[in-house]
Amino acid sequence: MSLDDKLTPRQIVTELDKHIVGQKEAKKAVAIALRNRSRRQMLPAEMRDEVAPKNIIMIGPTGVGKTEVARRLARLADAPFLKVEASKYTEVGYVGRDVESMIRDLTDLAVSMLRSSYSEEVREKVDQIVEDRLLDVLMPPMPKRGRERSLEAGDSDDDEEEQGLDVVEESRKDPFAETREKLRKRLKQDKLEDKPVTIDVQSSLVPMIEVFSPAGFEEMDINFKDLFSGMLPKRTKQRKVTVAEAREIFTEEESDKLVDMDKVVAEAKEKVENSGIVFLDEIDKIVGRDSRTGPDVSREGVQRDILPIVEGSTVATKYGMVKTDHILFIAAGAFHSAKPSDLIPELQGRFPIRVELKSLEKEDFKRILVEPQNALVKQYIALLETEDVEIEFTEDAIEEIASLACQINDQNENIGARRLHTIMEQLLGEISFSAPEMVDQKVQIDAEYIREQLADIIEDRDLSRYIL
Repeated sequence: MSLDDKLTPRQIVTELDKHIVGQKEAKKAVAIALRNRSRRQMLPAEMRDEVAPKNIIMIGPTGVGKTEVARRLARLADAPFLKVEASKYTEVGYVGRDVESMIRDLTDLAVSMLRSSYSEEVREKVDQIVEDRLLDVLMPPMPKRGRERSLEAGDSDDDEEEQGLDVVEESRKDPFAETREKLRKRLKQDKLEDKPVTIDVQSSLVPMIEVFSPAGFEEMDINFKDLFSGMLPKRTKQRKVTVAEAREIFTEEESDKLVDMDKVVAEAKEKVENSGIVFLDEIDKIVGRDSRTGPDVSREGVQRDILPIVEGSTVATKYGMVKTDHILFIAAGAFHSAKPSDLIPELQGRFPIRVELKSLEKEDFKRILVEPQNALVKQYIALLETEDVEIEFTEDAIEEIASLACQINDQNENIGARRLHTIMEQLLGEISFSAPEMVDQKVQIDAEYIREQLADIIEDRDLSRYIL
């Protein structure tokens, strides 16, 4: 492994810039954290174990890009990455999911990721086997005696040597093999994809089991389905599918045979322990408030349960024990009605890096509308192009939409960039509805058009509160 193969912090920020406007500090923090994962792998073994991950907590109002940073980071990180909502976990003893399930989910994800990677490595061999199986279904092999008779019919005139060797060779050709090769050619050209075929698929009759148990039991490393499927005999049943569907089924079966799952599981556990990243969103929702009744007691309990996971513990999964000492945790929260210092002190200490994301201004909204690779304006233009309707946004239209988003966020609840979605839907609602009858038309959207469409809603503040 070499650091040259990994993205530098500057390259990571550049990639994030393609999709997220502003928030340089947050981008730099996650870029450094991601690079440090690679740096740690280059250290001597005795020092590597001592380097703890520097967990990050991102603080900022809703709609400023916290979750988007996580989504994009997941695609850049060549490592198991899991995004979870902290609010869905409950303290041990309450109904709901226990916090250890996030590590189980991360391990499942790593196994799936590596299995797909190894399946790609044997894809060429699998494709050849699948092709032969499809040919056997389309043209079942002739019995051996039947093929011998077919060849003997071609040998009946072999004693007439004067006809020459070429004639004899031609007569000896196997008509079954010729037909099979013609089918193979058509199969490779995808000319038989919709042809219906009947195939045998394996199935084991696993009994339905309903278990009434305490919370978290469903996450135990006993996998009842696998347990019973291994004990019960395999049965085959016939299914009528298309050639395309049969190819998928055969590919799955052959990949399972060729991929060494023991190796996959061992590598997946190692990747989770040394490179795994968990993004804990909505962490402010588990901060207890002044009230000590109701669900707030459970909230602080969730923090206490998360603490050992973050500081390092061993979690039982169906693939074995997984250590969390070197898993990187990135937490995020709006902290509207609470503040990071309201977290229990032990948990605060486990998130040494704090990054504050700024609220979005008018200029940010303008950039969000047009700059990212899949900007909102580009999305709506592309959607309506599918109906052969061309829409064009003028400069003053972009200015007007950004001004409206800023104004409504100031007057009502500030929901950040999500406000642009509500405005765009209201603005283009009529065009989207009538698009099938507007084929080959061009619509120009300027500031005047926007004011006409949204005038009533903007003027009525009570109405805008519910619609925009």
